[in-house]
Amino acid sequence: MISKTTHLKELLRSKRGDMDENDAVRLHRALSWMRSADEHIDEPDIQFISLWIALNTLYGVDEERHTSLAERDIFQRFIYKLNRHDTDKAIYNCLWEKFSGPVKALISNQYVFAPFWAAQRTGEGDDVWRDRFDKSATTALSFLKHQKVPELLSVVLDRLYVLRIQLVHGGATYQSQVNRQQVIDGVHMLSFLMPVIVNIMLTEHTEDWGAIYFPVIKA
Repeated sequence: MISKTTHLKELLRSKRGDMDENDAVRLHRALSWMRSADEHIDEPDIQFISLWIALNTLYGVDEERHTSLAERDIFQRFIYKLNRHDTDKAIYNCLWEKFSGPVKALISNQYVFAPFWAAQRTGEGDDVWRDRFDKSATTALSFLKHQKVPELLSVVLDRLYVLRIQLVHGGATYQSQVNRQQVIDGVHMLSFLMPVIVNIMLTEHTEDWGAIYFPVIKA
């Protein structure tokens, strides 16, 4: 059975002549990391990292600003573009139909909430991060209830970003049982979302997805 990644790779090859080379390179790179995830099916840590690199490849753009706020702004714009072009409501299906349980678990998990870790480093009392956490969870569940797709997707990916930091920056043990469920849930959600995102970008190749950070330099 042909994999989604292989199918998308063939679709990219068929459309490449009509696409901006910048976007073709971006999608080619993302699909290479999605293939890495396919090849490490028994290693969720490697799968998660590979899938996040694929996502970063798709939303990362070359802009003069290089701050965390600029990164968040770029991320938000990307999410809203995706939602605008998601005419089949595939992202909605992912968040509400297929993974509503894992989404709720992620929202209610303090260990993928950035202010929780900030409080551990600064020694702030539990009431400081807990109040923010409870408000964030309530807001996110409201997004879920009222089907606010881009807002909820932003929260989900923000939580997964904290997990990404833990893994990439050595804040977790390889194949650790401590964070197993959130890694597995993250892999499942990203495995479903990534083909959806790539397909949207392939279909809407006239959209301005931004310039890539590292273009191909031919010698």
